[in-house]
Amino acid sequence: MVLALAIAAGGAWWYAGRGGAPAIAVQQPGKVVGQAGTLDLTVTTPRGELSGLDVTLEQNGQRYPLFSLAQQDRAVLKQDGPDRLRLTRPIGRADVPQLKSGQATVNVTATRSALYNLRQLTSTDRRTFQVRLERPRVSIASTHHFVNHGGAEMVVYRVTPTDVRSGVRVGDVTYRGYPLAEAAGVQADPSLHLAFFALLYDQDLNTPIQVFAIDEAGNQSTAAIDVKVFPKSFRRSRIEVNDPFLQRVVPAILENTPDFKVDNPDDLVASYVQINRDLRQKNAEQIAALADKSAPQILWDGAFQQLGNSQVESLFADHRTYFYKGNEIDQQVHLGFDLAVTAAVPVHAANRGHVLYADPLGIYGNCVILDHGVGVQSLYAHLSSMDVKPGDTVEKGQTLGRSGMTGLAGGDHLHFTMLVDGRPVNSVEWWDAHWLQDRVFRKIREAAPAAAPITTAAVAQ
Repeated sequence: MVLALAIAAGGAWWYAGRGGAPAIAVQQPGKVVGQAGTLDLTVTTPRGELSGLDVTLEQNGQRYPLFSLAQQDRAVLKQDGPDRLRLTRPIGRADVPQLKSGQATVNVTATRSALYNLRQLTSTDRRTFQVRLERPRVSIASTHHFVNHGGAEMVVYRVTPTDVRSGVRVGDVTYRGYPLAEAAGVQADPSLHLAFFALLYDQDLNTPIQVFAIDEAGNQSTAAIDVKVFPKSFRRSRIEVNDPFLQRVVPAILENTPDFKVDNPDDLVASYVQINRDLRQKNAEQIAALADKSAPQILWDGAFQQLGNSQVESLFADHRTYFYKGNEIDQQVHLGFDLAVTAAVPVHAANRGHVLYADPLGIYGNCVILDHGVGVQSLYAHLSSMDVKPGDTVEKGQTLGRSGMTGLAGGDHLHFTMLVDGRPVNSVEWWDAHWLQDRVFRKIREAAPAAAPITTAAVAQ
């Protein structure tokens, strides 16, 4: 009988522990915590039942309680599935005043009871991270900043530590910064950075413009840029849409954009409106995404070139109202220049760069996008043919293809757009050598006056 009882007790003990100890998974904190931070962990256990859950913070030999079932403080513990609990709470310096700069560890212990509380199954886990409480430092190094409404500008600034993410923020639009030495090909203080930014055509003239720096822990600093803004008026135009135009462009665009669907392909007017509105927005997002592929060096050399002997048929930021048989059907803003010469004229690269895109692109038809480095890119649309492919390096004046009337073009022309971090800006500035000298190269020379340019395309003299 004793033997039988022993075997039964052993079996019960084994059966009670069959589910194992709770499984702990710590998602947050990550590598770094600053003034703000989050503890986020899950515990998987049968039916989500625990007899104990304790979380402590350990730093410099001291331990501080963050959570227990008896004292939950600012934490939130909730069921996150049939057998899983999720615990979250803030753990930055603002919520855990004991935190100091340096290494820290979160320790987690989870226990579940089994066999009528006679057996306790316990597991532990830990997450070590760095605490950074000092904010980055940022200051403006360049002078005389002027920006036209719809135009671009550049700032040189200092940031420390040098490896934090930094750039310019114009309202809610962010432009990335680049180390000056690498960007301009000069010997310069590693703390010096440059960033191009824009006051977009649809932003208010009083939109705040500032340089920012933010580290992995979320610590952030800003510095306002002293900018003089010049208002610009944008033209309004009327566009008549007729049946021959719709019959030519709508089926062709839908055929070349199979992932874009319209409600009724047989209704050309409604399909055109969807293309003009929804596909235009989707294409803008595709173009903006290419900014992530911009080279960290200035690749261009001197002023950008307008299409030779071209006539400007449409200006930047024209507000267009579209009519079909006398009825208004849509309104959109034209973010580029329409340049015309003759049919199928060779289209040349406005400046030196790398080909990022060469393919049909929705409303733009056959489209080539060049990267000129540090967030600056140029777009060539409605081409009848393309002579380059992604990955090619092209020189200023090199043929990219020939003008045409693909996409939403009403006739043979080149749609040309300059982009800063994927956002369209007025091309006229980039065609102006004096503008580039004053807004770009002057600031680089002033920031690194004793340094000769290392690359021929860097700082024009």
